[in-house]
Amino acid sequence: MSLPLWPDAARESSFQAWMQPLIAAHRLQAESLALASIDASTRRYLRVQQEGGGSLIVMDAPPDCNDVRPFVALARHMADCGLRVPAVLAEDAERGFLLLGDLGTQTYLQALQSATPAEADRLMRAALQALIQWQQRGDAMRLPAFDEAFIRRELQIFTDWCVQRHYAKTWDAKQQGWWEHCSKVLVNNIQQQPQLAMHRDYMPRNLMTSSDGVPGVLDFQDAVCGPVSYDVASLLRDAFISWDEERELDWAIRYWEQARKAGLPVGEDFGEFWRALELTGLQRHLKILGIYCRLHYRDGKSAYIADLPRFFAYAIKVSTRYIELSPLTHLLEDLRGGLTQTGFNLR
Repeated sequence: MSLPLWPDAARESSFQAWMQPLIAAHRLQAESLALASIDASTRRYLRVQQEGGGSLIVMDAPPDCNDVRPFVALARHMADCGLRVPAVLAEDAERGFLLLGDLGTQTYLQALQSATPAEADRLMRAALQALIQWQQRGDAMRLPAFDEAFIRRELQIFTDWCVQRHYAKTWDAKQQGWWEHCSKVLVNNIQQQPQLAMHRDYMPRNLMTSSDGVPGVLDFQDAVCGPVSYDVASLLRDAFISWDEERELDWAIRYWEQARKAGLPVGEDFGEFWRALELTGLQRHLKILGIYCRLHYRDGKSAYIADLPRFFAYAIKVSTRYIELSPLTHLLEDLRGGLTQTGFNLR
């Protein structure tokens, strides 16, 4: 069962020792093992076929930089909440291996990229319905808090890796004041929202299509207790696919209406919810700008750099819409070499 993909012989040997007793128990065709997907982290996923049909997924998560226990615990909790998540069939937290149920080969992202408007609407409505189910039933109290320290750590990724490393910019005292003002706006927006179970990466690449229309949910191990609008923003303003604002608003309104009927604390004013969603999404997008630069410079994963313009477009779209974020517009445009001329004052 030799794969050229293994980073070193020791990791491959560790895997084979773990996998050997599972072959008979799960009717695995060991020779069929192949790479299924790899993400921005150090985790990767392998697919192995079963005798008589079907397949399973192996999560390879090197333990020196991963802990599979949150994934295992959340997989069971989310299944108890009625969500479709991979079943955990075998686990070895010490070595960083999991054997999982296979939710299929087509992600939402793949389906949406070629979908008709009607098909896209059906997929997005199903994803929003599953999200409401998670927010209703998920036990937020068992999850880490998305608190001010957490939020600011994520914003620091933007300044460290996008501003300073990628653009080689050092902000002066005035610009630092602008940044601190805007950071406070984003922190306050998140903290003032109702806090619920939050997936934290609820995006099309982490959702799987199915024959019955119920989406499979992946990559939930980093779930936290966070603002009600965060996962909606992640879904509507994605890293790899963008929509015109009319469609974003339509899906956001449908979510808001269904969430209210379900008793979720989204408020009676959709305009206020939309503002909260936009500012929450902005915090996420600034973090991702930093992460994509970090992936390029630190981890040698340069493909993500090509998506920086999408996130600058998201960020500037929001910063120019809300007067309290005018300083951020100047900072962002300065990074791109086109400082805006609109004046503003901070009190």
